Amino acid sequence: MNCLKIENINLELENRVILKDISATLNKGEIVGLIGPNGAGKSSLLRSILGLVKISKGNILIDDLNIKDLKLKERAKKIAYAAQGAPVHWPLNAENVVALGRVPHLNPWQKLSAVDEEIIENAMVQTDCISLKGRHVTSLSGGERARVLLACVLATAAPYILADEPVASLDPSHQLQVMEILKNLSQNDNGVMVVMHDLSLALRYCDRLILLNDGQLVGQGAPEIVLNDENLADVFGIRAKRWSDNGENYLITHNINQGE
Repeated sequence: MNCLKIENINLELENRVILKDISATLNKGEIVGLIGPNGAGKSSLLRSILGLVKISKGNILIDDLNIKDLKLKERAKKIAYAAQGAPVHWPLNAENVVALGRVPHLNPWQKLSAVDEEIIENAMVQTDCISLKGRHVTSLSGGERARVLLACVLATAAPYILADEPVASLDPSHQLQVMEILKNLSQNDNGVMVVMHDLSLALRYCDRLILLNDGQLVGQGAPEIVLNDENLADVFGIRAKRWSDNGENYLITHNINQGE
């Protein structure tokens, strides 16, 4: 089955349980939001999938292949990762950072081809950072750097994309732009899993949501079901007002005691 499958993952770090019996899937053609309060285990789940931390129990399958059986280069062709607030310390030009996304497709010392250059250019256009060509990435603002790093992810052309809070440092206009990019990728048969804190954006853009709390799976399914009043109160300590406009659903959240 062509999907990214997580089977009963358990993760312990420094004798502390971080994730407990987490099972979920990411299908091609969908965008899945990973939500929950701070410390719920969202970023740890992404790092577990990528093999950046060693799980104590469970399996991760990519298109029916156990990730442990794949060489690192093959993993990198299958899964692209946009890390939260990833620092860039080298004074590389923005386009050179984006070009790093093509590394899994190259042999050692192989130069970029015309096709690679076109993919890099298209990725920068899609993320609205083409105007940053020639600028050192260390000189960019947080939002500009976030768009360059997202372009690097797009340049991998991986079928599965994991993004950890990709809109966190962006202004509202670019937040919407990034979510539109991720949504379009899912509609072009990519599987996209994105850690989010903005529940209104999650409701609007995601096909499914996975809700974690204290390292455990609270619920998963359609956004309007997962973001029910009980889950919002129990997990986040909030309530919500909801409305629809032009066929799209929205919500605005409040602390439970606000206005009472």
